[in-house]
Amino acid sequence: MTRNTVFGQVMQLFSRSGFKQCVDRYSGDRYTKSFNCWQQLVVMLYAQARGLKSLRDLEISLRSQRRKWYHLGLESVARSTVSDANNTRKAEIFQDLYYDIFRRCQSLAPGHKFRFKNPLYTMDSSLISLCLSTFPWASYRQRKGALKLHALLDHRGYLPAFITVTSGRCHDVKVVKDDNYGFPTLQPDSILTVDRGYYDFKWFYSLKLNRVSFITRAKKNLAFELVGQQDAPKKKGVISDRIIRLTGTREKKVYPITLRLICFHDKETNRELVFLTNNFNLAASTIAELYKHRWQIEIFFKWIKQNLKIKTFLGTSENAVMTQIWIALIYYLLLAFIKFQTRYAFSLHEFMRVIGEVLLEYVDIIEVLKLKTDNLKLLKPDIGQLGLQLNF
Repeated sequence: MTRNTVFGQVMQLFSRSGFKQCVDRYSGDRYTKSFNCWQQLVVMLYAQARGLKSLRDLEISLRSQRRKWYHLGLESVARSTVSDANNTRKAEIFQDLYYDIFRRCQSLAPGHKFRFKNPLYTMDSSLISLCLSTFPWASYRQRKGALKLHALLDHRGYLPAFITVTSGRCHDVKVVKDDNYGFPTLQPDSILTVDRGYYDFKWFYSLKLNRVSFITRAKKNLAFELVGQQDAPKKKGVISDRIIRLTGTREKKVYPITLRLICFHDKETNRELVFLTNNFNLAASTIAELYKHRWQIEIFFKWIKQNLKIKTFLGTSENAVMTQIWIALIYYLLLAFIKFQTRYAFSLHEFMRVIGEVLLEYVDIIEVLKLKTDNLKLLKPDIGQLGLQLNF
């Protein structure tokens, strides 16, 4: 039996020197005596893995396992100390740590399902609703608070290559156009699918200049003239495949070259969909399939909202909320990293449940991966039933 717990083995995946660089960049451990950034990361990751909903639950859960702290580097888990750290230490420490882990995880990620080798991305956003009275800084509507999580999903392994959190009122296209948000420059020959929330021809033209292909849905009021037409294989649902030029007063100035307009019949929904793209190389049916594959980012948002603690928070300040979101996403990457490295056969959801059940057990994580959730009792020690004698 291993001398380290499952949680301790997971924490060993971190590069301590890389984490120290993230901490030193923002002076995170300055004036710290007992509860440093590493201990904060350990405690908050534990809360994610256990699905704990309050600082009181976190404190009680960890104190009940005090004898297993030594390998984690913990000295204190007082909820007031954890609260102060989440409120005052910059969340950017864990943001930088996220991208450091992402680069390691990306190298192990499997490719996407399409035959071409071009990098494939999807950009979208999702609202995180908040109680306005509890989070007054997250104003969204008159009686509602919200944050907006923007993600660029890399279809190699379905990992978010770019994440930013804004106010709920922030328009989607502003994030990709404004350099202050840090949207990355995609490498040439990449393919990006977006919905109509990113409909901006000036931005589309900047993608074209960087040799990036975009695919989106065309708006009904699109003004254009027909320049040419390509053969449409109707057996695959393609109704028409046209080459167009924009004729709108502003649109033709910001996007002066030709585009491709594809009309496609979706048999599953019995709807006609019109796609707009600057990619003239891929088949029209492939363009339609790529946009349909954009749904993977909706699955990603749904998964993290259901399985990670990014809807209920352990603190109410903006910094505490951002810290928890970044650490939740770090936990997602850690699970994906282990899954890729070990080629775990089951879903990420089942893997997360397995890890949560045996988090502080002294067992090799490889043995954990061999078992399904129903067989986890085989790894836990048999403590035996406590008999109580009642005298009346």
